[in-house]
Amino acid sequence: MTNCIFCKLINGSIPTKIVYQDEDLFVFNDINPKADVHLLLIPKKHIESMLELTDADQDLMGKMMITANKLALLHGLNKGYKTQINTGIGGGQEVFHLHIHVFGNR
Repeated sequence: MTNCIFCKLINGSIPTKIVYQDEDLFVFNDINPKADVHLLLIPKKHIESMLELTDADQDLMGKMMITANKLALLHGLNKGYKTQINTGIGGGQEVFHLHIHVFGNR
């Protein structure tokens, strides 16, 4: 997607401090954090929202959730944290590239 800000972060055309990445996922800090730790986990594959998920995305979504937990713990959120996925306009989604917010206070 040429106009997707998250795709531009992934391909490096917009610089950001990368928290984590692998062949499937890209993670960075939210620019408007709601807590001490506020990460955004995005798939490198452009998926507009949860509304577009298919059975073929099952492994990717599982990997995202496991990675979210690992990163939360690595960032000191051992007592708990929140995850949030806004889906579609009606769900408050502002950037139309699937992403998981992981946030909490140490």
